[in-house]
Amino acid sequence: MEKIKVEIWSDIRCPFCYLGKRRFEAGLEQFQYKNDVSVEWHSFQLDPYLVTQPGVSVYDHLADVKGISRQQSVQAHEQIVLQGKQFGIDYNFDKAIVANSFHAHRLTHLAKLHHRQNEAEELLFKAYFTDGINISDIDSLTKLGIEAGIPADIVKSAMNSEDFTDNVAMDEAYARELGITGVPFFLFNEKLSVRGAQPPETFLRALLKTWEMVNSKENSSKASRSYFLRKF
Repeated sequence: MEKIKVEIWSDIRCPFCYLGKRRFEAGLEQFQYKNDVSVEWHSFQLDPYLVTQPGVSVYDHLADVKGISRQQSVQAHEQIVLQGKQFGIDYNFDKAIVANSFHAHRLTHLAKLHHRQNEAEELLFKAYFTDGINISDIDSLTKLGIEAGIPADIVKSAMNSEDFTDNVAMDEAYARELGITGVPFFLFNEKLSVRGAQPPETFLRALLKTWEMVNSKENSSKASRSYFLRKF
């Protein structure tokens, strides 16, 4: 019986990626074969050239990027807050620090080596969106890595180096190869894809369909990249 691999492209500073994570997990919880599903996170920076600006409000930053008023930006964030509450997310945009996510992505690759990637992703999302932690600050990231369960000496060494820089670049190159232009993006066994923070029911359907495809006799051959044709 073949298992399911779900690959997720996301950015730590993307509120819909955090929401998508929780909605996916809600769908996964309803899946009969959830213990046969593995998850791998991939890096995707919405703005790789973003300069960390601790003194700038996220409301003002979005207004500037999107060319909208501050009031419109606040209203947009308020809608996200309401959606997040339904899935246990406490968005606190008043505390959020506008920060480049590159070093945070390096941490997720380190966490992957220690089988703590999902834990690291959750901690990073919470750090940025709830706790107002600067996710570009090396000391803060080191503490989060230790909290995720990675040995302290390994986290300190990795985060104070250029380790995993290439891993972030390769993830983003892979995203371009797949035609991914926005996140979150979910890829199921290289067969089906789900774009955006869809409802849990959508993720459950994708899991069920993927399970059917990979475990039926007529689809028992080696998986091919057919996700361009099969999208949810």
